[in-house]
This record gives sequence, structure tokens and C-alpha cells, in this order.
Amino acid sequence: MNAHDLPLEEIDVSQPELFENNTVGDYFARLRKEAPVHYCARSRFGSYWSITRYADIMAVDSNHKVFSSDAKKGGIQIVDMPKGMERKNFINMDPPEHDEHRNVVSPIVKPANLANMEGLIRNHVEEILDSLPRKQTIDWVELVSIELTTRMLATLFDFPFEDRKLLTYWSDVASMDLRTGGEINTEAKRLKELEKCLEYFNRLYAERANKEAKVDLVSMLAHSSIEMSQQEFLSTLILLIVGGNDTTRNSISGGLLALSENPSEWSKLKNNPDLVKSMVPEIIRWQTPLTHMRRTTTEDTEIAGVKIAAGEKVIMWYLSGNRDETAIPDAQRFIIDRARPRQHLSFGFGVHRCVGNRLAEMQLRVLWEEILERQLDIEVVGPGVRNYSNAVRGFTSLPVVIN
Repeated sequence: MNAHDLPLEEIDVSQPELFENNTVGDYFARLRKEAPVHYCARSRFGSYWSITRYADIMAVDSNHKVFSSDAKKGGIQIVDMPKGMERKNFINMDPPEHDEHRNVVSPIVKPANLANMEGLIRNHVEEILDSLPRKQTIDWVELVSIELTTRMLATLFDFPFEDRKLLTYWSDVASMDLRTGGEINTEAKRLKELEKCLEYFNRLYAERANKEAKVDLVSMLAHSSIEMSQQEFLSTLILLIVGGNDTTRNSISGGLLALSENPSEWSKLKNNPDLVKSMVPEIIRWQTPLTHMRRTTTEDTEIAGVKIAAGEKVIMWYLSGNRDETAIPDAQRFIIDRARPRQHLSFGFGVHRCVGNRLAEMQLRVLWEEILERQLDIEVVGPGVRNYSNAVRGFTSLPVVIN
């Protein structure tokens, strides 16, 4: 059944299947046109409101007093966490608590630190690209997208490099949909697996606490004046791991696929490599690696003329906002030389805007600069396998051949 066959009130854009088969865009397009503030009474995640237009999403995202991120009120995911298992960290806190916790880690992405990281990122990219087999099918996700982001995560945490793949594993465990049929199919099993992450980082934390403070995330947490429970420490770690992994990893994969599907844009890039600078934010808009964020209303309110009661679950669909033609000209097209390429919602808006957005952009920019420098002919040779998830929009594999 397609998006226009269903009665409007029966549309449920939270179904992971719609993201896995990449058909959710048709449903978002209909909602933006007919019901930009849409109520879904029944879904596997309970009832919820969908906000699908760019301007309305910005209005919600910038009003933390009426639209709360607090874990105890529901947090930032469409799925409701079981009582006592809420993941409390700065992304699911409201100000002023949010600001205090975010400020502990935000110095790692100050301009001076980013400038120092660029050379290291370039070294990683050079090693990865130069090691790729030629003239045979390889998985771009595994050998490039995952490898680069995992290396950077290890750098940000000053994590033992030989164990870096644990970071990717913990990121996948934390963000996976429990309905995929794997061994980890309950929140309790997920938490048990993530306790191994906590044990590992507790050792690093103890070591860093007794040494001079350095510019890495574990050291910053260890030398902070903010006291965290073990649950809060684990939750903060998972936020930083997933945040440092998903956006960049899936934009690397999605960007290559977008260029493959739009050969005129790839030709444009090859003829003018300086377009990398505007292409990077366009890739991030086009991919929208994190599709949504949830808020909970703290009082009766109104969005675009629609009344919403206090205590309601409100979902900001960033993926839909990034395709809103009323805000972004030619939003349905991938255009690498847009006049305003950073006009997108992929990093969120307001106090919760992604703390690592410039680092994510830098990794993508350096990667594509080095691809162009080597004049690599990368051919996508099969369909990518998309995540089964309504939150993380990405790929588990993407077959390519480098000629």
C-alpha cells in the first residue's frame, strides 16, 4: 500500500520498515502537504505527534521550556524507555542542567582543537584509501565508513587503538532496533552488553583521574566537577560514542551513493574540487543520518494552529524537514553547489544542536579531498543494505569497485 492509499489518520511514519526500504519519503511528503502536524493514535511506540515541516521543527527545537528533552518526561527517542532504564545524559536534559553537563565535553571541538585534529584525520584517510583493494568488489561501509569513524572515536576518547572496534560494536548495540531478530532483543539484554562498555571505561576513568588533565573525552569527564552516577556515566559515554559514530559513518556511505545516483553532480565535483566545501553539508542534509528527535510537551500548546495537550509525545522528523520545498529550494534534489548548503536540520537546532557538527564536516571534507586528489574511480555495483531503524538512517553495507 502506498502513501496515498491510506486514510490520513492511519499513517504511521514510525515503522522501521519504511526507512529500511526507503519509502518513508512519500509519507512525509503527504504529511507536509495535508497534515504537517499529524497525530498517530496507534503505533508500536504508542501515540505520537509528527512535526514534518522545516519551520515548525525549528520552532519546537528552539523552545525547550514547552518541549522537554528530560529523560524522566520521555527523553529524545520515540521509543519509551522502561522505568528505571532511562539513559540520562546532556542530550536528554533541559537547561540549566543540560548546559552544565554539555560544557564538560564541548571544549574538545573548539576551533583550536579541530585545527590540531585535521592532520591526524588526513593521515587516517590516506592510510585507509591507500589500503583499499582495486578492481574487486569491497564493502565501502566496512572498509571506509566504519574504519574512519572508529579511528576518530578512538582518538577522541584516547581509547586503546587495538581495541577500537569495541567502540563501533557498542554504538551498534546502543542504537539497534530490538526487533531485528538478533540475540539482543530486550532492553535488559542490551543493558547487560553495555555494562561491558562501562567496565572498560571505568578503568580508563580511574587511570585519567590520577593523571594530569588532557584533551580527551575520558579525561574531561574524570576531571569534571560534576558528579555522575554509574548510569549517568554510561549514558554519557553511549551518547558520545553514538554521536561520534552515526552521523559521520552514515554520511560517508550516503554521500558516495548520492554521487553515484547523480552522475552530473559527480562530474561537477571532479571538474571543480573546491565544491567539496559546499558538498559536505549537502551530503549531511541529503542523508539526514539521525531521522528524528522526540520532545514531550510540558503544557498545553499549539503548533501551526493545531492544539496539543501537555504530556504528549512530539516527534520532530528532521528527514522530512530537510525535504521541505517551502524552506529549501529544490529540496528533493542532491545539489553539491547550493547557495546555502548549511540550511538543514541534520544537526538539530537550539541548545541541543550537535556538539560535534564541525568535526563531522571535517572528516567528510578531508575524505573527499583525498579521494579527488587520488582521482579514484569508485563505482557502486549493487544496492546498499539500509538499517532497520526509524532513528539511524544509514547502511549496513554498500558494494563498490575501485578502478
